[in-house]
Amino acid sequence: MAPPNSRVLDSLHVRSSADALSVLQDAGLPVRLVGGESTATQPRPSELQEIRMTITSAMPKARKRPTRTRTKRVSSLPAIKLSQLPPSHIDLRDPLHAVLVCEDCETLVPITGMQDKIQKLVPHHTGKAGEAAAIRCRSSNRRVEFDMTIPEWRQALTDAVKEASSRQATAVLPKAFSPQTDRTLRSRAERTLAGRLADWDAVLPRVADADKSRRAVPAGDAPVEGPAVPLTTLHPKRPER
Repeated sequence: MAPPNSRVLDSLHVRSSADALSVLQDAGLPVRLVGGESTATQPRPSELQEIRMTITSAMPKARKRPTRTRTKRVSSLPAIKLSQLPPSHIDLRDPLHAVLVCEDCETLVPITGMQDKIQKLVPHHTGKAGEAAAIRCRSSNRRVEFDMTIPEWRQALTDAVKEASSRQATAVLPKAFSPQTDRTLRSRAERTLAGRLADWDAVLPRVADADKSRRAVPAGDAPVEGPAVPLTTLHPKRPER
């Protein structure tokens, strides 16, 4: 059979014939020697489709974000004004390495051109470097407008921290118990099962005497005009129809 032509090698998405040879050998295709060099035979369409699936290149990962860039490209999106961002989303502690949170991907992005006329966000991907897919954020090279000074940012950050701390829930202390309530609760907590059984056994004779007194008929004659007191339990029945 004739060796594969350049179109077949190009369709395999490999960089050299040696890579193609190793891929074909891994796929189990027959290989023969021609003029001292290994040459693969023409693969079948089904085998070629299977090879394409096995050597498909993976999605590149996001790269590390540079701190400075020299590109002259500027995004067409409107400039980001620092006064419109929350103070906690801006970091101007080191003015030459300023950082802010991108409005689109919500990640920390360095600001380049701090000593130039135009300040803008560095080109960056939307995910974490080395882990997420290499998807470029649309706010790359977006201009940043410094409409507030560093002292104004520090004051705004201090005010935001005070406001956030005032919104935090405070612990509500329970009301102190009275001495009598405190003693009662402590005695209940200290009682054991044996102690409760002993208390109940001590009360049983008085409970039996009370029940006996309730069942006794009072002494004296029964009232003449009043109805007799029933001593047996009545069980009324529904009349038959």
